[in-house]
Amino acid sequence: MAAGSEKNLKTFIVDVVRCNLRGGLAYGLFCLVLLGCMGLGIYAYSFQARFGLSVTGMNDIVSWGFYISNFTFLVGVAAAAVMLILPAYVFQDENFHRVVIIGEGVAVGALVMCLTFIAVDLGGPLQAWHLIPGIGIFNFPSSILAWDVLVLNGYLLLNGLVPAYILYCHYRGREAKEKFYRPFVFLSIFWAFSIHMVTAFLYQGLPARPFWNNPLLGPRFLASAFAAGPAVITLILAVIDNFTRYAIDRSVFNKLRLIIVVSALINLLMLFSEIFKEFYFPTHHSSSAVYLFFGMDGHDALVPWIWTSIGLNLLATIVLALNPGKNNPRVLLPACAVLFVAIWMEKGIGLIVPGFLPSPLGEVVDYLPSWVELSVTLGIFALGVTVISWLIRAALIIEEQYHR
Repeated sequence: MAAGSEKNLKTFIVDVVRCNLRGGLAYGLFCLVLLGCMGLGIYAYSFQARFGLSVTGMNDIVSWGFYISNFTFLVGVAAAAVMLILPAYVFQDENFHRVVIIGEGVAVGALVMCLTFIAVDLGGPLQAWHLIPGIGIFNFPSSILAWDVLVLNGYLLLNGLVPAYILYCHYRGREAKEKFYRPFVFLSIFWAFSIHMVTAFLYQGLPARPFWNNPLLGPRFLASAFAAGPAVITLILAVIDNFTRYAIDRSVFNKLRLIIVVSALINLLMLFSEIFKEFYFPTHHSSSAVYLFFGMDGHDALVPWIWTSIGLNLLATIVLALNPGKNNPRVLLPACAVLFVAIWMEKGIGLIVPGFLPSPLGEVVDYLPSWVELSVTLGIFALGVTVISWLIRAALIIEEQYHR
């Protein structure tokens, strides 16, 4: 880091980049793997840029696929940062205050992935010009999509600028003035709920898609987000606690476990309520659910997907609720990983694709992502992990030096 008298915004940015370009052999290999995945994603995307979305598994019936599935899921991961912000700033929990900046780093990385998934689903970033206020036809406030653009970009700014201000002050060796950033912290709490609710309204407000036209969809989006998001944050905190000198209090893991359990139980309760509604007295509006859970006309690509997701969801929730290892990382961390994957499966493909099937003409097709979609998705996830690791690594170095 630069000397005290030389510390300005330019040296702050340079030092952040420099500290992320340095590291041991393991860190170098980690960055090389991420770079390779991003390279594969760019290579696959070159096919999509040349031939269009025809190289994906999407078609005239299933027009939203793996890209929008991951976008929907990652909006929830981004919103989950509020589960650290609330205890830290509202309930003045010092232990959470120490790790809240990590949650905000995860939120920024998740939002970068969200926006990138939207760009590739549109066919390319140049297709998004009409979503830019003042340049395109924004259709605000009548369009829910316009609201989604505002809340996603607004939340990205809030989760980027507030931690940047705090870290910049600590980088210069002085305390950040809370009166400057605290109002934006409370604004971000409201914004966290809004990004997921507005995304849910995009689906929920489509009466022609009965699988999504459900009043429980918005609340269930939040419940699943507040289970999956803290689960992945728990995994990241465990890595930080084990491989860095930034100590994290044990109580943080137990409190996060309780948040995850409550959210996961609410999510399961809403899921079973929806299943009851679909199958207790089936109507023609239940066709999408029938296709998802049991298959239809010989098309059953998603049946093992959704039942595996529910099984893993139940297993992980039970383990986290009973806590047989008494917060033993060997029990807690695998359960968090399993829950994260289960919600990704159920909230991604298990939510998006069945909404299109059967078509208004009764057509049923199976959708599976092509190698292009899988490779582009891997590249985007590698980009997100790079952003998260860079932000958190720089934050930890600055915080360690400031509190030394």
